[in-house]
Amino acid sequence: MALTALVTWLLTAIGGFVMLGMWITKGGLRQPRTSHFPPAVIFGHFALAAAGLIVWIVYLFAASSTLAWISFVLLLPVALLGFVMLFRWIPVYRARAAMATGGPGTTGAADQAPAERSFPLVIVLGHGLFAVVTLVLVLLVALKVGA
Repeated sequence: MALTALVTWLLTAIGGFVMLGMWITKGGLRQPRTSHFPPAVIFGHFALAAAGLIVWIVYLFAASSTLAWISFVLLLPVALLGFVMLFRWIPVYRARAAMATGGPGTTGAADQAPAERSFPLVIVLGHGLFAVVTLVLVLLVALKVGA
């Protein structure tokens, strides 16, 4: 189960890297900011997730239950920041969908579109799904369920 958690964590990270790259290249850090994602939230999410992943890899070699719990505790604010970004992204996604169909809210210059508008739905959903599975697996390993 611990190795499965590593695999799901790595798949989650790949999706996160794709979205981070899109966000940066589409102007997420430019001034004036049009993004709904504060850079502190984006980079805090990334830093905590990376730290947790490093601790998890060390756990795989050391098999210390303390390290498993530290990884789990690091994942909690990662999940919270992820939900913050999800709830800020949903209106952007809806506006993009409305724009594609010519629905309400289609006015506005494309160059003023939030950077996160380019996130594909499948990557957002996959990232979230793998993140939830990772969180659950890490908790189960920390609780020594199935050990």
